[in-house]
Amino acid sequence: MRRFSQQNNLVTLSDINVTPLLDLAFVLLIIFMITTPLLDQGIQLNLPKGGEADGEVNPENVRIVDFDPAGVYYLDKQAMELDALIAELVKQHRDNPELIIYTRGDMVSQWGTGMAVVNRLTKAGVTSFSFRFENE
Repeated sequence: MRRFSQQNNLVTLSDINVTPLLDLAFVLLIIFMITTPLLDQGIQLNLPKGGEADGEVNPENVRIVDFDPAGVYYLDKQAMELDALIAELVKQHRDNPELIIYTRGDMVSQWGTGMAVVNRLTKAGVTSFSFRFENE
């Protein structure tokens, strides 16, 4: 259906009526404002509090595993291959079940480097780890 101007019946108006477009935009905005908070909900978890350890750790029960950005592993400051490192830690864990492994990585190291140690030791039955960070 054509609309004609009031001055001249033969000239059509080329303006677009934006009112329905704005109505639609506002309705979509309201829908997104209502549904977005529902999408952000996650699982309710009771997370542990950080802070001090429950007790003192015997230094004889601690082994420190370091890894650098190049992917080199160190056990108590001695460079080792991953397989040798895992074998040594599993052997020490059998001798001392209270063994705790501190893992430390350089700030630019890849997470996969440290997690490779944790995954392989977990499969071998070693489950006491502490991820060490620098205090601010």
